[in-house]
Amino acid sequence: MRKNKTIVLLLIILSLATFFRFWQLSSLPPGLWPDEAVNANTAVNIFETKNFEVFYPENHGREGLFFLLISFAFSIFGISLWSFKLTSALAGVLTVLGQYLLSLELFGKRAIALLSAFFLSISFWHINFSRIGFRAILVPLVLTFSLYFFFRGIRTKNIWNFILSGAVFGLGFHTYISFRMAVIPLAFVLIYWLFISIKEGWRNRFLRLSLVFMITMVLVALPIGIYFLKTPGDFISRATGVSVFSQESPIKELIKSTAIHLQMFNFIGDRNLRHNIPGTPQLGVIVGLFFIIGIAWGIKRLITAFREKDFKNSNEIGIISLLIISLFSFILPSALTVEGIPHALRTIGVIPFAYLFAGIGANICYQKMKRSALTKNAFYLLLIFITISSFYSYFFCWGK
Repeated sequence: MRKNKTIVLLLIILSLATFFRFWQLSSLPPGLWPDEAVNANTAVNIFETKNFEVFYPENHGREGLFFLLISFAFSIFGISLWSFKLTSALAGVLTVLGQYLLSLELFGKRAIALLSAFFLSISFWHINFSRIGFRAILVPLVLTFSLYFFFRGIRTKNIWNFILSGAVFGLGFHTYISFRMAVIPLAFVLIYWLFISIKEGWRNRFLRLSLVFMITMVLVALPIGIYFLKTPGDFISRATGVSVFSQESPIKELIKSTAIHLQMFNFIGDRNLRHNIPGTPQLGVIVGLFFIIGIAWGIKRLITAFREKDFKNSNEIGIISLLIISLFSFILPSALTVEGIPHALRTIGVIPFAYLFAGIGANICYQKMKRSALTKNAFYLLLIFITISSFYSYFFCWGK
């Protein structure tokens, strides 16, 4: 695929993402959910008093970065529904760009990157939370860009990429409680690529760059870390009442909850009207099928590599493992609860990885279908159909 064509297609995808997230933003959803109203009032208070806290214990506890951003929007555009939702909508569009950059950095294939970003741009799941004033929308944004800069740093050995990655990752702890699960894939990345750096002969440099990443991350996350050290009860205030460990049979509840969340992508999704068209699959039927194909491809590649002891392409093995680990890690914030499961909001961190697998699966299908003009055009028509279907689902079915 030519670079100029890629740029044009990316601009089209970003324009599509912008349309889906900004069109009728003030009127759909009409008004605010109760939790949004609390968030809006917090942002108004920051705007009026110029007093900002890293954490607000009211309403089960909320990290403060999102409200600071909203108050900044208020200072520019005034206090309104549109300016309140602007932060979420803008974060949604930027995440689509981050999805493209991350996908391209991980796999080096523009088709996968474009398809992954395209599916995210028209995702009902992501569109919905991009138009609601919940701080969770920042989680996919932080994940895509922090991982993008980290893997770009591994490729270029440039210290500034590690600094940027650490800074963005540190900001993640100021976004939403489920981001804390990011420490699981982060630990895997640091350990796995340490072994790769030893294999490739740049271990000491990797250790120095990783140290820079960690220091930057800690410094950015330090304010909220200090807050939780002083008030440890706020660290788990929301999770305590809905945890599987508060049930009579916690292991049984955890297995049940995990199973329910694993099938939400393709079968029965979130039943809460605030989050979804009740019960519909989170990825939709067609994108969900691409997701399964992508997952199957990844698992097959891992099984083949370990069975044949072929670790020449250790980077690809690590990347596939990272995506699978991340997928399960960000299911955990909701799988560890018993309230309202499956829960599309608490699992919002899986979005970048789910749509990356969908992009991989779609690219596999595209490579087979492009062999003839008929099937190639059928693939393009399928993408158009998905786009129209997503528009109808949000603005008409859900909107009404």
